Amino acid sequence: MSSPVTCTTWLRRPFGKRRARRAMSEAYLGFRSVELMAAKVKVLYREGHTDYWLSPLVLTGPHGPVGRVRSGDALIFCCRRGEREIQLTRAFVDAEFAEFPCQRLEPLTFVPLTLYHPSLAHLPVAFAPQNVEDTLGEVISELGHTQLRLAEKEKYAHVTYFFSGGRTEPFSGEVDRRVPSFLDDPPRSLPLLLAALKEELSGHQPTLAVVNVASGDIMGHHEELDVKVHCAEEVDRALGAIIELAQGHGYWVVITADHGLLEDHGPEGGPPNVSHTTHPVPLLLVGPRGENPRLLPEGILGDVAPTTLELLGLSRPVAMTGRSLLAEGPPKAERVLLLILDGWGLGEPGHVNPIELAHTPTWDELSRRPMARLAASGEAVGLLPGRKGNSEAGHMNLAAGRIVPQDEVRIQEAIESGTFVENPAFHRAIEEARARGGALHLLGLLSEKSSHGSMDYVLELLKL
Repeated sequence: MSSPVTCTTWLRRPFGKRRARRAMSEAYLGFRSVELMAAKVKVLYREGHTDYWLSPLVLTGPHGPVGRVRSGDALIFCCRRGEREIQLTRAFVDAEFAEFPCQRLEPLTFVPLTLYHPSLAHLPVAFAPQNVEDTLGEVISELGHTQLRLAEKEKYAHVTYFFSGGRTEPFSGEVDRRVPSFLDDPPRSLPLLLAALKEELSGHQPTLAVVNVASGDIMGHHEELDVKVHCAEEVDRALGAIIELAQGHGYWVVITADHGLLEDHGPEGGPPNVSHTTHPVPLLLVGPRGENPRLLPEGILGDVAPTTLELLGLSRPVAMTGRSLLAEGPPKAERVLLLILDGWGLGEPGHVNPIELAHTPTWDELSRRPMARLAASGEAVGLLPGRKGNSEAGHMNLAAGRIVPQDEVRIQEAIESGTFVENPAFHRAIEEARARGGALHLLGLLSEKSSHGSMDYVLELLKL
């Protein structure tokens, strides 16, 4: 189960008899909320619903919704990734939020576990981001070269903020470009992405162009096999067009991915997979005239930046402890396009592979060329052992040229050392809610392995 859950603690406040009876009634329901909600979720499971598409559930009592967040309260968001967390956080704290009607709650102390997006940096973040220096983009800039970052809206932060190691401002000589996302039909973004790339390469021709193709990570979460097969075919079509465009402008194309997903629809005869995987991802190099230099067979995402710099004939900084995967003397490239096929992993036998089932002539031809397999999950990208890869860790490691410890590792270390419950941001939330006579809410995920969070975070905070 990976369903969201909220816990509410009523802090000491001056009560009249009526308010006291109401609070005790809500508290009783609150203590039973997990049992009641879990029973309802089980019913929905039996009806064929799944976690990914489960509609919100609201527990109500005699006085309305139980544990409702009100003005004067405090909320600790016990999830750690910068995806859906951004949307939920904005609904609470952004005065200009207009995606759906919601009441402005002021005052409200809102504590994110990590920094979900640069626009939320004004909030009291419990585990502030680490700034990774000497990234690929920084090296390119410091040597006086130009660069392009291009993605659709859904992955724009990944090719900018995360690829830059947590930096919010562009480097000198960096151009950032974004095209719209169409979540109802993700491949609609691909022609716009290609048009934007054509415009940029025909203009200033940056030394490094970083392009993310997001469709695989969006549509790979669907349960329908046909949807995934269609996605693979659309991505393959875009892949061929991007390579042809880049070659026409004298670019070497470095093709890789940030994590696996689209390659695994689940075991044969089993339930569909809608989650990221622990599978490796590819690394291929294609030259302007179709060259394919030999690569070392195995590596990690942290080897991509050193490989790219060697391809460009540029020295890598000492901080980049990854290695170049070029197996022989590198060809001299004047310009490189780093193409990130989001969610495009390398499948394993016994599992249904939508990429293999799809008509993908470009990928089929590339797959016969020299290729390295890159570890993109677990300890290889700074996550806990056995953890599935994700886009934030993937992009950060791709650019850093080394293994970057991720938030979940930092948080787990804090739990094991006992410092998690000592975090000043958590105590601030409690103190401010108590001072206002409000309640403390814990918003978390009932999951042990989700890339978004763990129930351990909520359980630890209940010790406060």
